[in-house]
Amino acid sequence: MQNEMMPNFLKKRAFLTPARPAIYFQDEVVTFKQLYQRSYQVAGKLQGVGFQKDQYVGVLLKNNIDTVVILFALQLLGVRSVILNNRLSPSELSWQLNDSKAVSLILDDSFFETKSIIKKRIPSLKTLTKDDVFSSVTHLPNIIEEISLSDICTIMYTSGTTGNPKGVIQTYGNHWWSSVGSALNLGFMEGDCWLCNVPLFHISGYSILMRSVIYGMPIVLHDHFDVERIIADINDKRVTIMSVVGTTLTRIVEALQERRLPKQFRCMLLGGGPAPLPLLQACVEKDIPVFQTYGMTESSSQIVTLAPEYSLTRLGSAGKPLFPSQIQIVTEDGNVALPDIPGEIVIKGPNVTPGYLFRPEVSKEKFRNGWFHTGDIGYQDEEGFLYVLDRRSDLIISGGENIYPAEIEAALLSHPDVSEAGVTHAEDAEWGQIPIAFIVTRNGANLLGEELKRFCQQKLAKYKVPKAFYFTKELPRNASKKLLRRELREWIKEGITID
Repeated sequence: MQNEMMPNFLKKRAFLTPARPAIYFQDEVVTFKQLYQRSYQVAGKLQGVGFQKDQYVGVLLKNNIDTVVILFALQLLGVRSVILNNRLSPSELSWQLNDSKAVSLILDDSFFETKSIIKKRIPSLKTLTKDDVFSSVTHLPNIIEEISLSDICTIMYTSGTTGNPKGVIQTYGNHWWSSVGSALNLGFMEGDCWLCNVPLFHISGYSILMRSVIYGMPIVLHDHFDVERIIADINDKRVTIMSVVGTTLTRIVEALQERRLPKQFRCMLLGGGPAPLPLLQACVEKDIPVFQTYGMTESSSQIVTLAPEYSLTRLGSAGKPLFPSQIQIVTEDGNVALPDIPGEIVIKGPNVTPGYLFRPEVSKEKFRNGWFHTGDIGYQDEEGFLYVLDRRSDLIISGGENIYPAEIEAALLSHPDVSEAGVTHAEDAEWGQIPIAFIVTRNGANLLGEELKRFCQQKLAKYKVPKAFYFTKELPRNASKKLLRRELREWIKEGITID
């Protein structure tokens, strides 16, 4: 499908705009020419230690310039990066390295314990720290001058909400079309600069790298969340766009207090689920445009986006599909749903993965008539705006009624003293399943479950009101701050008392 040939992305960008800044990291500024030169040098070192085109190589690195250089060096050689989540345990990482048939692993020097455990588990795996790579002899690399858009660029593993995680194949074409779709939606303006506070091992972070090289746009890279540094960099580095999730946006809005973001700031690109109304209203008051999005690893970042002018009138909507992409809602009988009728969200487009690595049977099951079945539940209104209700695996069925945790969470988040909310189910002899809520209060507010129950009764049908409320200091989230409801289920199964 995508066998078109294009020049190597980084090499072409370094040729077009060599002196333009590519990355700001702490006090360092790297131009596109310097990024290419450094990546070229590292490609020579990697080739010297045996890295070859089309091999799968594990990458376990943190957010910094060295990581960007290594990721592009692998692209220059045509090596397929298996990008690993550095929050995983050594046994989870070993599983993914085995599953992807990775021949080597490059890891951050600080992961020395992880390195020794993985080495014991997979003795045949060549493991190299960043220092090992940088101190090795530089050879003249065989650079891939042209890439086919159908070639595999990266593999990222899904979080495995059901069963073992699966390696999502992302081609150069997937990344290219994701960047094009985003530019056609947000527009690309001279002077644009993207702040990347999300991990590079997530599609939200990696896609910013790809946009940088494709657009010729500088990015400001952060290695951890520091709200005052974010606000300072937006001002000093003239940042125009930032990728956020609800929790990080909330913290930015709260930290701003009476301050405003500078005029050049164009938008917050918000992923990771619908935003609560109080947060959107606070953003409107502070003149912060928010583009809500829906996307996944399988769609190489956003595939549906809601423009800010609809953020309050279409509250809870993820928007409409990007220009190159399509969505449909399919009911259980396989038909396309009428407006406002929930069903499974299916997607199609050149940014959608061709399938899962070494999983032809799963790929076949997920693709039907060219449409990828996401496992997410949602509906489209009369005008085609998408409303994402939930993951199918998170669906609660109580007394035969479908309950979507996200709907209950949205109701709870509208309470002024609720900072975060997570909803899952407990098994129940009478109803089958019943909803249970976990709450993080705002500024340590003293809330009681009974008060929240009464609050929910005003907003939700009786069967949707949580039967129990647990208060906790924090909710389980992944590295991109997405709520992990499956861990809430584990808390209930293990009978953990939450404080």
